[in-house]
Amino acid sequence: MSDNSHPVKKVSIICAKGTIEDVYASLVMGNGAVMEGMEANLFFTFFGLEAVIKNRMDKLHTGVVGNPAMRLPGGMRMPTWMGIIPGMEAMVSSMMMKEMDKLDVPPVSEFIELFVAGGGNLYACKLAADMFKIGKEDLSEHVSGIITVGEFYEKAGGEGSQIIFT
Repeated sequence: MSDNSHPVKKVSIICAKGTIEDVYASLVMGNGAVMEGMEANLFFTFFGLEAVIKNRMDKLHTGVVGNPAMRLPGGMRMPTWMGIIPGMEAMVSSMMMKEMDKLDVPPVSEFIELFVAGGGNLYACKLAADMFKIGKEDLSEHVSGIITVGEFYEKAGGEGSQIIFT
């Protein structure tokens, strides 16, 4: 948060992880920025690209192994070893999506549409796209381009701008 003498005018968010919780954190923050009238950019790099790949964006999972904040229904902490049980990741991911549905949280593809309709910009990282052999045709039509980190910094800069890494 900034004081009134230096208001935030632009937010650029870097999403580097492709889990439900990381992608939605980026989308919620980005949508919040456009709803507040800020310029907003989302930059998807490395595994965060999952959020903008057409055939994967609505099939994200949550990380269950090594996640000390993971809780079972009722609030009991889920022991890390339980994450290796076959089907556990799918079950937890399904449970999370059901809870989000109850709160009327849209699927990733729809959330992205809302973000772009509100004036937000989506970019994919060139290095990550090249590494994973991903082309523009593989990405959501809402992705403005596959750009370098330097190009992202150019778009992210300026007075009153903030860069957030989720």
